[in-house]
Amino acid sequence: MPKTDKEIAEKILNNQLIGTMATIEGDKPHTRYMTFYNDNFTLYTVTSKNTHKVEELSKNPYTHILIGYDGKGFDDAYLEIEGKAEVSSDEGMKEKVWNKVLRFWFDGPDDPNMVVLKIVPSQIRIMNSKGNDPKIIQF
Repeated sequence: MPKTDKEIAEKILNNQLIGTMATIEGDKPHTRYMTFYNDNFTLYTVTSKNTHKVEELSKNPYTHILIGYDGKGFDDAYLEIEGKAEVSSDEGMKEKVWNKVLRFWFDGPDDPNMVVLKIVPSQIRIMNSKGNDPKIIQF
């Protein structure tokens, strides 16, 4: 059973893969569902280099992610993550996050259209935790 705020957040990140990721398109927010991979609070997600999100992040690298809500009700904790994204074509990083589900979009980790978004959090808020006020983890 997690005891610290970081342990609670890490448990959510390790058990939930899908969340929403917001970027800025022009001067308005743009949100989409993404699949995330957690590595010690650094999140990774895969996309095509030709997507709007890559273009948007090249203009403004800051993002906001919601992850963890199961829809069970009052004490269903989830995370709000503020962070900075970096677009990477690094072959090692692409190998690290590659899985068979990605075959539907890419030929393999060496596909030149595949890039990895690396999101380093500046702050994580644990929300809806048994009616408690949000718990903030600074990075």
